[in-house]
Amino acid sequence: MTDPALFLRPAAALAAALALAGCSLTPTYQRPALAVPSALPSVAGAAPVSSAPATPVADVPWQRYFPDARLQQLIGLSLENNRDLRVAALNIEALRAAYAIADADRFPSLNGVANAARQRATSRPFAYGNSVQAGVSLSAFELDLFGRVKALSEAAGAQLMASESARQATHISLVASVASTWYTLWADRWQLALAEQTLSTREASLKLQQLKFDAGVLNELDLRTAQSLVEAARVTRAQAQRQWAQDLSALEVLLGRSVPADLLPGPVDAAALAPQGMAQAEALAQVVSRPLWPELTELPVGLSSDVLLRRPDIMQAEQNLVAANANIGAARAARFPRISLTATLGLASTSLAGLVNDGLVGASVAPSLTVPLLDWGRTAAGVDSAVARRDIALAQYDRTVQSAFKDVADALVARQTWSEQAQAQRAQTEAEAARLRLSTLRYESGVANQLDLLDAQRALFSAQQGLIAAQLARQQAHIAVYRALGGGWATTAVDTAQARSAPAVPAR
Repeated sequence: MTDPALFLRPAAALAAALALAGCSLTPTYQRPALAVPSALPSVAGAAPVSSAPATPVADVPWQRYFPDARLQQLIGLSLENNRDLRVAALNIEALRAAYAIADADRFPSLNGVANAARQRATSRPFAYGNSVQAGVSLSAFELDLFGRVKALSEAAGAQLMASESARQATHISLVASVASTWYTLWADRWQLALAEQTLSTREASLKLQQLKFDAGVLNELDLRTAQSLVEAARVTRAQAQRQWAQDLSALEVLLGRSVPADLLPGPVDAAALAPQGMAQAEALAQVVSRPLWPELTELPVGLSSDVLLRRPDIMQAEQNLVAANANIGAARAARFPRISLTATLGLASTSLAGLVNDGLVGASVAPSLTVPLLDWGRTAAGVDSAVARRDIALAQYDRTVQSAFKDVADALVARQTWSEQAQAQRAQTEAEAARLRLSTLRYESGVANQLDLLDAQRALFSAQQGLIAAQLARQQAHIAVYRALGGGWATTAVDTAQARSAPAVPAR
């Protein structure tokens, strides 16, 4: 007598499978807690940062933050021609197509089919006969009972969103790099003008010293010292010329084309760079301040670390985590039976003309069931691998958050300290200009020797170089805050259109 348990066991297994059908095997996704302090650090002695909710920096358009018309045109050219940004946009298109393919697997595909055959009968009189068939077919459509196909679609959608965040990060980095390089060119222009003006002044002084030496009222040591200062000025001018050319090439690479001459920093008043008194020193500080650092929008920064969540690199890391989490569901579903359905519906006749007139309607349905029985641990290893990749993505997300926290903290500190250093450098420049004026008076009165005068000239030249460098560093620190906080990016018509045309991703 047959044991009923032999029939009950498969029935119980089938009932359990049907009970699980329609239930997602993907773990419920929850955004991880930020692995950083809850508040951004503040600079000692700086004004306290407002604890009120601030407008997200990502909502501040870069046109508002960089108001200079020439710089805006340069940024616009870079957004049109930069190759890195173009690659990022093409990556989105590739992943958008991959997502469309994965999402289409959730729905049946219908194909039109037609075939004709002529073959000999297998019985006497062994005559040849024709058969014509036409209709539609459904080929190997998987009934997604356990959510495997849906999980793969969700993973592809998350990868698409991650690529969009990567493009945003490239966009922000490009805008910040163009702005930083443009201001660097301004500094190069001033450094070159300072070097040329200093060289001209020292050459004129050397001629006077040569006349005194020829007349026997100046010793050779003082003459050689003046000659050394002239050659040092030539060295500085050559360095400034080289730096200008290199930074200009860097800007051309960012733009993907040559830089229009009318968008480059204009000529500067070199006469203001060689002050001989307090009035000229103040004029130097004012002249240098105007073109190098126009007024920038003060970015609203709150105390909460939640501002980091709007950074594109963090959003990209989170979408990678979402994709890895969805892949766990697909790997788990692979351990359960798969049911595929193949079906056809059409007409059949012995001739093409009769296919429409007197064709016979035919239909067939062929379901298939695939049940994993013995795969030597392959599917179990697939689940373990998916879980490990999810844990890796989680660790990478935490690392990205921590790196972002450091970027923002460093940028805020740099913005505050460079501002203070630039003010101190300006005061030092004014003091050195006053020192040079007094040293000149003492030298002309015979109280001080020429070495004191030359030392004062060297100190003022070094202070002037430091003033330009400090003001540039302060400007670049402001740009670094913009970059670190994920400054606004979707401000052009192309960006807005691409953002709106992105396919909807299934809800999670």
